Amino acid sequence: MPKHSETRPLPYSAEQMYDLVADVAHYPEFLPWTAAARVRSVEDQGDHKIMLADLVISFKVFRERFGSRVTLWPEIKKIDTEYLDGPFKYLVSTWTFENTETGSNVHFEVDFEFRNRLLQSTATLFFNEAMQRVVRAFEARAKELHG
Repeated sequence: MPKHSETRPLPYSAEQMYDLVADVAHYPEFLPWTAAARVRSVEDQGDHKIMLADLVISFKVFRERFGSRVTLWPEIKKIDTEYLDGPFKYLVSTWTFENTETGSNVHFEVDFEFRNRLLQSTATLFFNEAMQRVVRAFEARAKELHG
């Protein structure tokens, strides 16, 4: 049951970072271990949108597809993700973005467990490093897009 929580001050606006994380379809272009992404649907619920999306994660001999429900809260700059189907027992994550004088604070939390014990053991070994790489990948993508 790895959990990770991290807050990063970045020189980009909360809006820029929110838009970057919400753009799931482009994850394979910059996110480590993400081989493919597909947005199945997006429903406008007024104050939020619900996106159903699939990601294919590939690491060494492992290649797994999983589906998730992504709830986008544009006004409060928050993104919640819930696991739907695939190799996990569960997966939940939350991104929050707040403007600061010099850019924004980006807060990321994730908690998950794989069904497969071998995958879980492997994930536990490199989990914190992997989550830090994921956050750094978003930071590098923001720099690429927004200079």
